[in-house]
Amino acid sequence: MLKILLLGVLLIIVARMFWRVVDGIIEGVSGQPRQQVRSGVKLQRDPICGTYVAPGSALSLTAGGTTQYFCSEKCRNEYLAR
Repeated sequence: MLKILLLGVLLIIVARMFWRVVDGIIEGVSGQPRQQVRSGVKLQRDPICGTYVAPGSALSLTAGGTTQYFCSEKCRNEYLAR
């Protein structure tokens, strides 16, 4: 019974490796990747503590036509106090 189970696992591993090779060949012939590569997000620097933050999840403050991004309420409040 154990031999059959191990043989089944081995067959699954070999089949997955085979299909990865086939996918690679198809991708190479077509010249276009199957999966799209995601581009990164440009990080903004917190003007108070210098931490880099993603604009989508950071606290922000727009003043004078420029937007500043902050890592925390503490940094934003310190910036406002200046």
